[in-house]
Amino acid sequence: MLWQRYYLITFGKNKFMIKWWKIAAVILILYTLVWGMLAPVPKLNILYETIRNLFYHVPIWFAMIFQMGYSVVFAIRHLSKNDLRSDIISNQAAQTGLFFALPGLLTGCMWAKFTWGTWWTFEDPKLNGVAIAILIYLAYFILRSSIDDELKRARIAAVYNIFAFVMMFVFIMILPRLTDSLHPGNGGNPAFGKYDLDNDMRMVFYPAVIGWVLLSLWILDVKKRLAILTHKKNEE
Repeated sequence: MLWQRYYLITFGKNKFMIKWWKIAAVILILYTLVWGMLAPVPKLNILYETIRNLFYHVPIWFAMIFQMGYSVVFAIRHLSKNDLRSDIISNQAAQTGLFFALPGLLTGCMWAKFTWGTWWTFEDPKLNGVAIAILIYLAYFILRSSIDDELKRARIAAVYNIFAFVMMFVFIMILPRLTDSLHPGNGGNPAFGKYDLDNDMRMVFYPAVIGWVLLSLWILDVKKRLAILTHKKNEE
């Protein structure tokens, strides 16, 4: 069975063996989920207690961007080595990144409702950029599903993946800084870290970033192992 093969590859003969970073991911996320609600935070106008969302919304986006970067690295590796395994990993990383984009978008909409009075505003270039970036990656998966030949699919998808990552970076990181934006750190607005991210918040924020990135790696590890096993089984 596929799951039995995955189990043996992952744990080997010792069923209690688990990688240290998976334990760290669980500990860090539990720590940030709990202490993020209890730690003292600056009392800022408009934000008030919603500033605690910084411990969840931003680290989840870090995990998403990390996975998209991971995906494009293996896309480039596939183009250089013509390695189908790299294409599989690239695809699974992109799927994982898109998975994290959804809670990132949800927590952002909730934050916007409490601070800006609306779930979404088309006046903010970063929100629009996020929506466009998600659509670009959805097109990536549609492109993959439309090509039957796996070698052709892998090469075309790898090229598109590079394009998608560059466009995501432009829409999320560059354009909001060049135009008026409601987001902190964009459009002339000061970032949290400049005035408000005090030492108490840093004790939660930095572990949260590490924890969510490690969790994204854990999810990717499971997905890529299953995808590789499925690919080998289909070749038999």
